[in-house]
Amino acid sequence: MTSGNLLGPPPVTLPVDPTAARLAAGESAGDVVRQNPTSSLAWAVLAEAALDRGDDVAGYAYARVGYHRGLDMLRRNGWKGAGPIPWAHVPNQGFLRSLSALGQAAALFEEADEVARVRAFLLDADPTIPPDLLP
Repeated sequence: MTSGNLLGPPPVTLPVDPTAARLAAGESAGDVVRQNPTSSLAWAVLAEAALDRGDDVAGYAYARVGYHRGLDMLRRNGWKGAGPIPWAHVPNQGFLRSLSALGQAAALFEEADEVARVRAFLLDADPTIPPDLLP
């Protein structure tokens, strides 16, 4: 008899990001990230704001940092480079938003290969991810 998930690795559920409450209370993402540089959520907020104001270079840079900080957090929580990262688990959203912003910025740079990789990663992480997050 076998045990475990025969369909693949279990979903990763990151711990609550302590910066979420500070951001929700209106504290600036810049102030939050200075004190918590490992927060993918804070970097995602910075990336999204930069893209919203038309600063694609800053948006790309912020998103890239948030993506890498998120990969570090995922690995510390058991992720082995593959498997579900559910959007419905709110603490996962900082990483997924950073990844989405990275894809959006890459699209602005017309970096088609990167856009395709990000899109595939997002859909592999969670096939039900909100469509507006897909580059």
